[in-house]
Amino acid sequence: MKKGYFYIAVTTIFFSLMEIMLKSMGNAFNPVQVTFTRFLIGGLVLLPLAVRHLRKKNLHFTGGDIRRFALLGLIGVAVSMTFYQLAVVYTQASVVAVLFSSNSIFVMVFAFLLLGEPIYRRNLVSLSLDIVGILFVINVLQMKLSLAGVIFTMLATVTFALYGVGGKKPTEKFGGLVNTCMSFLLGSLEMILLALLTYIPGVSAAMNHAGLTMFSRIPLFSGYSLSVLPAFLFVCVGVTGIGYACYFQAMETVSVNTVSLVFFFKPVLAPILALLVLGDPMPVTKIVGICFILAGSLANILPPMLAARQKAEPLAASLDEEAAGVERILTEEADAAERVLKEVNE
Repeated sequence: MKKGYFYIAVTTIFFSLMEIMLKSMGNAFNPVQVTFTRFLIGGLVLLPLAVRHLRKKNLHFTGGDIRRFALLGLIGVAVSMTFYQLAVVYTQASVVAVLFSSNSIFVMVFAFLLLGEPIYRRNLVSLSLDIVGILFVINVLQMKLSLAGVIFTMLATVTFALYGVGGKKPTEKFGGLVNTCMSFLLGSLEMILLALLTYIPGVSAAMNHAGLTMFSRIPLFSGYSLSVLPAFLFVCVGVTGIGYACYFQAMETVSVNTVSLVFFFKPVLAPILALLVLGDPMPVTKIVGICFILAGSLANILPPMLAARQKAEPLAASLDEEAAGVERILTEEADAAERVLKEVNE
């Protein structure tokens, strides 16, 4: 149990620093280049753990499994994380961190629409509080944030939620670690192939003509320097590799509801770190919005945790009674055996 909380703490710190470290790299790298590189390295960090899990469970991939992983990689890495990287470029790191942490709203909607999962009253309460929180964070009445940044953040959040819901079946079959590793690796390889297409003269010219110069001749190896290398390695190895590895290690030792506390603490910790490291402003509206989002997370997380605890308490009491009964029986049998031995000796 203590090990599980250690993994949660490490995951929370890494995830809360993600937007800050991406922002600190500035324009040293093309956003697409950062995305496919960090998920390729992150997937390679997860690969040994995934292989060990597959061998332990004696699991094997089919062609359909590979296609599903590839589709998830396209949605969750190539599409969602490209929007995410663009969001970090165009707006404050703390805003991206807070808004992206509200992806549970869209997970709930997609799970209802695609999987037929029920929506409970606590989900609707959580949804309402999160929406209010988002409106406060972006401060719609006196909006000073980049509209493009907010749009990119919400597109990243929606598509990542779709990735999460789409990954439910392969996660049930192979586990979250394997699903994440394979979708990371295949998604990054898909992005590299798409990046190579931008070197075709016609494609490059079309992107430049449309004003999308960052999607023209996407670099594969440029931008590396000693000044940005620590932040780059932190994002690739630390956040995308070690962070996700600790996340799934935590799932093996504590409940899913407990692990979800990562996304409860991140909206609080990330803005504070962004203030300290990047000097991101912390206006009252943002603080109020964070409080609403936290309240929404509590409304969604707390009821299942309390229900599980209530179920566990009677079970624990029952086990204690059974143990006490067994102990009494063993004591009585030991006493009886002792009396028999005494009689035999006499």
